[in-house]
Amino acid sequence: MGTPDFAVEPLKVIVEAGLSVVGVVTVPDKPAGRGQKLQSSPVKAYALEKGLKLMQPEKLKNTDFITELASLKPDIAVVVAFRMLPEAVWSIPKLGTFNLHASLLPQYRGAAPINWAVINGEKKSGVTTFLIDHEIDTGKILFSEEVEIGENDTAGELHDKLMITGSNLVLKTIKALIDHSVEPTSQHNLLSKEFLKPAPKIFRDTCRIDWSKTTHEIHNLIRGLSPYPAAWTEIILSDSTTIQAKILRSIRIEKNHNIEIGTIQIEGKNSMNIYCNDGYLSIQEIQVAGKRPMKINELLNGYRETYPVKAI
Repeated sequence: MGTPDFAVEPLKVIVEAGLSVVGVVTVPDKPAGRGQKLQSSPVKAYALEKGLKLMQPEKLKNTDFITELASLKPDIAVVVAFRMLPEAVWSIPKLGTFNLHASLLPQYRGAAPINWAVINGEKKSGVTTFLIDHEIDTGKILFSEEVEIGENDTAGELHDKLMITGSNLVLKTIKALIDHSVEPTSQHNLLSKEFLKPAPKIFRDTCRIDWSKTTHEIHNLIRGLSPYPAAWTEIILSDSTTIQAKILRSIRIEKNHNIEIGTIQIEGKNSMNIYCNDGYLSIQEIQVAGKRPMKINELLNGYRETYPVKAI
């Protein structure tokens, strides 16, 4: 059961391991883009490519869907980046239903664990498999595996690392459930006095850059939201017009200065620095509203008479 690319890789690993996939559950096709054409999920595309039985219920509590799922007599259900399941669904498989979560539970429960781990400047993250129960991301843990986060890793790069590690962990978990060789561990046993960090859904206001913060905080926000949904700011040009831009990649430079926060300093056609609390961010990749993502020299080459002067 899954939807995005993050869920395709585990399904691929399961299929290539020769396990019998009796069914694939994903979301219904949805209209997307300017033409509002129906678009299938990545999981559906892969399932059709491999000729797997596909189910796309509008509602997971639908009696016909539950009856159809039960008729397949699944031993195990694997859930990756899907929806919250009702008990009538997750209780069907005789060996259990487990979820792959992109964090080291109990830390970063919620919808955006990859983004928040990077935004918060974590040095490591990981993946966890756990048995689904009535509450979101609180079930008994089966396995977990750590993954390092590089100083300049983006959420997109961490996503790809976790996707590969998670896919192998899914296969390990399936085999352990079949062999009865894993003892589920309550998350309550892992809780300590350490403050639990949540991973709530990210909204537009979350993504706006506050240039009065430190280089460390802003750099982490930028990479934690890159490539999507992306940190954004408004840029004032020398003719006083304003454009909106997403910052996709930066380098942080700590430096004492008395320059007004938000000031944009341009050097030639290859350098654009934006000043903040304790230094500046050297912008490496940017996307101006209505344009494609571009390297900073591509952006600056497009300006002739006007040029960026301040970020707000």
